[in-house]
Amino acid sequence: MGSVGRKGSLVGVVAGLLLLAGCADERADEALDDVQEEAGVSQDVGERPVTDGLVPADGTEPPSELQVEDLVVGDGELASPGDLLSVQYVGVRWSDGGEFDASWERGQPLEFQLGAGQVISGWEQGVEGMRVGGRRVITIPPELAYGDRGAGGVIGPGETLVFVVDLQEVS
Repeated sequence: MGSVGRKGSLVGVVAGLLLLAGCADERADEALDDVQEEAGVSQDVGERPVTDGLVPADGTEPPSELQVEDLVVGDGELASPGDLLSVQYVGVRWSDGGEFDASWERGQPLEFQLGAGQVISGWEQGVEGMRVGGRRVITIPPELAYGDRGAGGVIGPGETLVFVVDLQEVS
């Protein structure tokens, strides 16, 4: 085979690999979309998320460590300790999937200073590093939430909590 034929073959192989890589990315994106749809959490940042199916209904044990999953990675400013954050959120109990709190219902976002102890430890750790415009699911074990004391009669002792959080502003 001449040098032109070899170069043409090499170009064909590289083009084929790039095409396959692009297809793999599309399949991965589609799979992520499917998982999020099954969980009932939309990717529409700025709209109240539906939380049906967010917590497994099959009696799955909750995670023992903080779990953070970005549904949408924002492209705005990064949330860092000391920043004043404005977020919208929905909170769900792991034990029964019941919603116990939602800033959306109050018609105004929650504002707090990251790192100042104004929210539970799981929030401090789970929100840090988010970018404005992002949507994140944060699963918080009891020791980073309300522990054995529970809270306000709506969160039982030893409860694992799941939040869907939209970061709206960092200042």
